[in-house]
Amino acid sequence: MMTDEPLIGPVEAPDLHVMSFNIRRRMPRNRPGSPDRWATRKPLLRRLLAAERPTVLGVQEALGEQVEVVGAALGGSHRWVGTGRDPGGHGEACPVYYDAERLELTEWRQLALSATPDEHGSRSWGNLTRRLVVAADFTDRETGRRLHVLNTHLDHLSRRSRLQSALMIAGLAHTAHLDDPGAAIVVTGDFNADERSAVHRRLTGDGVLRDAWDAAADRLTPEWGTFSNYGPRRRGGRRIDLILVGGTAAVTHAGINAARFEGRAASDHEPVQAVLRHRADHEAVDRRQEAG
Repeated sequence: MMTDEPLIGPVEAPDLHVMSFNIRRRMPRNRPGSPDRWATRKPLLRRLLAAERPTVLGVQEALGEQVEVVGAALGGSHRWVGTGRDPGGHGEACPVYYDAERLELTEWRQLALSATPDEHGSRSWGNLTRRLVVAADFTDRETGRRLHVLNTHLDHLSRRSRLQSALMIAGLAHTAHLDDPGAAIVVTGDFNADERSAVHRRLTGDGVLRDAWDAAADRLTPEWGTFSNYGPRRRGGRRIDLILVGGTAAVTHAGINAARFEGRAASDHEPVQAVLRHRADHEAVDRRQEAG
């Protein structure tokens, strides 16, 4: 059986393959022949994820069945945490998927992006749609190193909500860095704001988080815009889907996966991907390579 060529694909320790992917929620109605139909996109999503199999995947806009489809496509070793954003855990979710053979989950929580984060489904910053962040902490079974992951989807309409949410997420990353300075930090998400925005500046302004695209030693693709709306790939478009890194994370590779299958896209967003190492592991690998 032939498999699709991955942009990165499965990696081995000490590398960690991280992906952020807005998979586009299943819509109840589409016009005939629409590229947005979930029945059309589901096999494409499976093909893409089966080829890539990231160590950590932050997904946005996942409804109940879609959460299960993503998990099955990644393979039997992957698990996930995160529930829907509505009261009772229904509605869109931002699950964090992880390879449980590689990473041991030590703690996770889900917070509302609001002034009352522990109140599930709460809103307070002008966003009509409920927004959330999933925080998951891991220990790498291969290297013993720690990893803190945050996954989110910021509001598409309210600029105030995006700015306040970015401030809260930056604060969570800052706290993780202070509490666990030997750990790597990863933030994945659809931020509905690009790399030139005030939201991006709030996320990276205190120096704890860096944009993985900017920090990468090697970029595997052009700088495609990450929201294609099923159209052609756009070089130099807005990057509203991001991977941010902090703590001990070094970025060896980054890419924007604008894969098309017989001309069709799996989502209206392109997934973004990066390969990370803890800085000490990265330096050790470099020394071994220099020694021949």
